[in-house]
Amino acid sequence: MKLSREQIIAEVKNSPNPKVKVAITDIDGVLRGKYIHKDKFLSALEGGFGFCNVIFGWDINDLAYDDCKFTGWHSGYPDATARLDLQTFRKVPWDNDVPFFLGDFDLDICPRNLLKKVKAESEKLGFKPFFGQEFEWFNFKETTEDLNERDFNKPKFLSPGMFGYSLLRMSKNSAFFNEIYDLLAKFRVPIEGLHTETGPGVIEAAILYGDALESADRAVLFKSAVREIGHRHGIMPTFMAKISDKLPGCSGHIHQSLWDEKNNLFYDEKAKHGISPIMESYIAGLLHCLPHVLPLYAPTINSFKRLVEGAWAPTTITWGIDNRTTCIRALPISPKSTRIELRVVGSDANPYLAHAAALASGLYGIKNKLKLTAPMTEGNGYKDLRNGVLAKNLWEATQLMKNSTVAPELFGDNFVKHFCDSRDWEWKQHQKAVTDWEFKRYFEIV
Repeated sequence: MKLSREQIIAEVKNSPNPKVKVAITDIDGVLRGKYIHKDKFLSALEGGFGFCNVIFGWDINDLAYDDCKFTGWHSGYPDATARLDLQTFRKVPWDNDVPFFLGDFDLDICPRNLLKKVKAESEKLGFKPFFGQEFEWFNFKETTEDLNERDFNKPKFLSPGMFGYSLLRMSKNSAFFNEIYDLLAKFRVPIEGLHTETGPGVIEAAILYGDALESADRAVLFKSAVREIGHRHGIMPTFMAKISDKLPGCSGHIHQSLWDEKNNLFYDEKAKHGISPIMESYIAGLLHCLPHVLPLYAPTINSFKRLVEGAWAPTTITWGIDNRTTCIRALPISPKSTRIELRVVGSDANPYLAHAAALASGLYGIKNKLKLTAPMTEGNGYKDLRNGVLAKNLWEATQLMKNSTVAPELFGDNFVKHFCDSRDWEWKQHQKAVTDWEFKRYFEIV
């Protein structure tokens, strides 16, 4: 049940907990937050509160960018004004029911703010976007302290063997599974399905679909919550896209549809395959924009290790009906269930940016009345090269986005510049590293 502003404020005031937990995501989708006294929370409702703008001036490991226009040593890293969204109110069931709120900044480079703008554009055009995200992730029987002491060497899988859809493996780790499902339901992150996937210690969860912004909120909170719940059980989850070349990668598929007040606008029972003209243009927009926005779906060096042939992740710019080898899996099932599954997204993506990229791309197709000229793939999408292939690494994908005329049209110049600079930084850090592969390959023989 949706609470009014007054009811939410009363919940906080009447909470036996004297503090409130607040959080914002950075450019990489990492949830950054803190506890504040409930009095400070109440005073921040109108004017917001200060949050150091360094969260948009450093990378995923808190290393400051060396050439960031937005902030840096040149600016002194001042506070930016964060504003809380009261409709994100939750109580954290594994943390004494402390009141919790998400917030964002009124900045072009703020991921949640970007999605809000794209969603507002969609609604202005008469479309209510409904999204739902899935996640696959590996789990290890480890603690942060032990794994750091071993320099992340040979982490122990939660369970051995491949065992997809295994009730046996779920039963063995039932306390962990049940807390994920039950505590997240209390945390207003409802899970539609939860099961083991192919791979040692792999779990997949489908989060119940909803409004596009609410869906992204749920996805961000899901990843953080699973980590926190895992620590309670001596389990370390990871949402890396690819942990080994010998094992499948981890996806973050996003299901999408557009609605009016009552109807799913992607479904047309009179059309071929049941796919409406709006859905066709949306798919055409996703395909057209994909090379221009790929780093938003695959934001890390590791992301591209997942996008390899024959590993349940796409490598070509393709679409098909219920085809899991393509980038876009169209599911024209029924008036209520017809949707698109975007399969290029990895579990490591920032949900706000991935949702924004998908919605903006689909709307681009509708606004520009794009025709779905890309042929439907009916067989092996890895062999269908008719519409092009995905970039091979983060550097290549970032250069395409940086030099794109489409990306600024979708997100604005400021965001594209800041985001691409952050991906260039990521690539430079990668180039400095000496990997285990290099050490094993060259140490003795060269």
